[in-house]
Amino acid sequence: METLSALQSLGLELPSPAYIAGAILFGVIGMAAYWHGKRTQQRGRRWLGVALMFYPYAVSQTWVLYLVGTVLCAGLWWEWG
Repeated sequence: METLSALQSLGLELPSPAYIAGAILFGVIGMAAYWHGKRTQQRGRRWLGVALMFYPYAVSQTWVLYLVGTVLCAGLWWEWG
């Protein structure tokens, strides 16, 4: 527990379980979209998949993670139709 308190004193915090679940969810959706886009030679779907897989590394707040993930999934749905 000393390590955890030392990290917190430096301003670092562990992500919440909701953040981890969202990052995994959007990462799996992104991986499936990338594979499908690669297989069908559709660049838009492939790049949306890449964005879904990697944007959680740039976002630190849970509500922003879900907002951006929902928007990217809506773009994927729009691209799919």
